[in-house]
Amino acid sequence: MTKHLTRRQLLGTAFSSTTALWSERKLQAAEADLRVRGPFPILSTPFTESGAVDYEVLAEQARFVDWGGCPGMIWPQSGDSVDLLTMDEKLRGMEVLAETSRGFKTSALCLGVQGKDTEEMLVYARHAEKLAPTAIISRPPDSGRTEDDLRQYWRELAKVAKRPVIFQTTGGVAYKGPVPSVKLMIELAKEFPHFGYIKEEAAPIIARTRELCAAKPVIRRVFSARGAHGWLYESHLGTEGLITERAVYADVLTKVWNLMQSGDDPDTARDIHAKLMLLFNLGQHLPGGDLRGFQLHLWKKRGVFKNMISRQYGPNRSIPDKPIFSELKLTADEIAEIDFRFEALRPYLKAERR
Repeated sequence: MTKHLTRRQLLGTAFSSTTALWSERKLQAAEADLRVRGPFPILSTPFTESGAVDYEVLAEQARFVDWGGCPGMIWPQSGDSVDLLTMDEKLRGMEVLAETSRGFKTSALCLGVQGKDTEEMLVYARHAEKLAPTAIISRPPDSGRTEDDLRQYWRELAKVAKRPVIFQTTGGVAYKGPVPSVKLMIELAKEFPHFGYIKEEAAPIIARTRELCAAKPVIRRVFSARGAHGWLYESHLGTEGLITERAVYADVLTKVWNLMQSGDDPDTARDIHAKLMLLFNLGQHLPGGDLRGFQLHLWKKRGVFKNMISRQYGPNRSIPDKPIFSELKLTADEIAEIDFRFEALRPYLKAERR
């Protein structure tokens, strides 16, 4: 005999289902670590006059980012820091930053665990776990050729990692594999509760950002990237932070983030972002590239770096057998233009550190 439900019963059943769904979503959303949110600038690796990693300045740079108020920071992550440092240098740098971070007032530490293959990645991941940072970040392996390679690589990472894992959706200069699909990101986020944090920088950026943000709360957090060029727009689509090598602007990034969160003064948020874009535009015109390049002058100006030395790739962006290093040379007019544009940010800078 067919049982007929009254309208009240139908409404009650529907309400119960909706309530259960809301409860499930709240539970999933609660799994997202509140510390892994906001601007997490990538630290630039400093070097001594001899081309060695300057761990003292690396630690000072981390303290600068914490002073600037950023919710977090990341190292090693930029291509030069991953590709042009030895394993021992990266492991030592992780230790220095872990020790330094114990005195932080604001910033969480995220360590990069990039490997040419699974075996190398696991060396970094196990070391990072011993140091217990707030989070770790992983990009596709240089050896990856198929999406299933990425799936298996990150599943092996999941066996070691016990904290939030951020995925970068592009690989390094040696990576020839596919862009990890949004479908794969969602699949792994469902499989592992500490996955689902995404640094989105793969084309088509906006379409992928929309799709990832629509997949929350399974996708825990989506971060803007790409030098902060699209940060303002992407934040309107649902990104909840920024990951890029712009640590010298830590205090300014914090100001923008706080304005984004409050929503009280969109005009000022827009003004700061526009002035940042005016400054970042110099990366298209000055030597050294967009992310490190002329920012080295600002690191010296702000009292953190001692020089403008960088390690270099070999011909055709190859990774040299031995370090190649040189100091960035800027003309007087180039320095004047950097300072002229940086001055526009003066109202938004914190008072210089004592």
